Amino acid sequence: MADKHYSFFKGVEKNFEKAAPFTGLKKGLLEQIKACNAVFRMMYPVELGNGEIEVIEAYRVQHSNHRLPTKGGIRYSTAVNQDEVMALAALMTYKCAIVDVPFGGAKGGVKIDPRSYTESQLEGITRRYTTELVRKNFIGPGLDVPAPDYGTGAREMAWIMDTYSTLKHGEINAAGCVTGKPVKQNGIRGRAEATGRGVFYGIREACSYADDMDKLGLTTGLQGKTMVIQGLGNVGSHTGLISQKEGGVKIIGVAEYEGSIYKEDGIDMDTLLAFRKETGSIMGFPGSTSLEHRGSALELECDILVPAALENQINIDNAANVKAKIIAEAANGPVTPEAEEILLERGCLIIPDMYINAGGVTVSYFEWLKNLSHIRFGRMQKRFDGNRYEKLIDLVAQLTGKEIGDIERNVLANGADEIDLVRSGLEETMVVAYQGIRKTWQENENIPDLRTAAFVYSIRKIGSDYMTLGIWP
Repeated sequence: MADKHYSFFKGVEKNFEKAAPFTGLKKGLLEQIKACNAVFRMMYPVELGNGEIEVIEAYRVQHSNHRLPTKGGIRYSTAVNQDEVMALAALMTYKCAIVDVPFGGAKGGVKIDPRSYTESQLEGITRRYTTELVRKNFIGPGLDVPAPDYGTGAREMAWIMDTYSTLKHGEINAAGCVTGKPVKQNGIRGRAEATGRGVFYGIREACSYADDMDKLGLTTGLQGKTMVIQGLGNVGSHTGLISQKEGGVKIIGVAEYEGSIYKEDGIDMDTLLAFRKETGSIMGFPGSTSLEHRGSALELECDILVPAALENQINIDNAANVKAKIIAEAANGPVTPEAEEILLERGCLIIPDMYINAGGVTVSYFEWLKNLSHIRFGRMQKRFDGNRYEKLIDLVAQLTGKEIGDIERNVLANGADEIDLVRSGLEETMVVAYQGIRKTWQENENIPDLRTAAFVYSIRKIGSDYMTLGIWP
């Protein structure tokens, strides 16, 4: 009941204010960093093709222009409102700073249920939204670069790019006006899995520190740890698939819109996703137990809980029932500040959203760079590296007198493809960012938790930008 009128943006500000005293920055600069720079609320008509005209409510918020372009996704949801979009834009500012991506934070939202429209109608809504953004200079490869979010994907991003390119005919970098596009339409390999893969790398890094795991009564590493996932959208499904295949995690519970299930000996993610695609639901998955309601999975006893749906999912009403030792916030704002206090008191490690789900913006940055450079990653060096490795293998074979088989030779001699480089860059980014956050936490015993350390780490970077770039008096 206490969260009925919960303000997501006020929650973000509360976390900011909790971290501010540890940053060493002056009050005026902190106020500038915290404030939303620009809010664009629009109402526009769309002809739905059946003779009816519907007026659509939509937003684009630029939280910080300390670096350009600003960056942030566009979500389609009936829950979209100004408070939510402002909060998400603010988190993007801090997120970009944490992972050293040179963007300011932004976010967009269209207040619709995409399931209620045909593809043609969605295209019309998306193209008109893009037109409104162009009119107000709220989109462009050097101004503001959207991306997919809840309710949108590569298809919508392709419509946005095409509309922008039409309105800005001849702009050589037009493809860089949006990221998350289809690979064949100036996208990048590895973008679809990016946020989920980033979640995996982040959890893996967090679980690699013996001191931190000892406090939770856990061993280091992911092998054999139990996981519960809320939300089987793009982020949740990829997190589950990659954690299971590459980390050896046992997924014992899953929650989705239609309900939640539990399976003590583990749920195979490939099989579950195929089952849901065929039946339209996770309920009735062979060997699983149906739980009382869709929120029940959040309260299962497990090592790692991954809320990958929407904000405000763990709140003051259910926080006391959450038994996970680690919560990885794959969604934005799934744990309210009030709920966090309860969980931290119990000793839970919360890996904050502004770090753990930064894989999407990291790979979006790679895509943006690819669009500006007009060249596929790996094209210049793949064959060069492959030939060099071949010569090295031949030299080893000659010196040892041993023959190297074709399979081994192919594995060792292949140069890096685009997806190899993307995954490598993402892994490096997530590892280094976590190390920076953890070091900030370790160096000041008064910083109470990992989220506050992440805010401190981020705010200091943004403050440094303001001062060194000469945009703060």
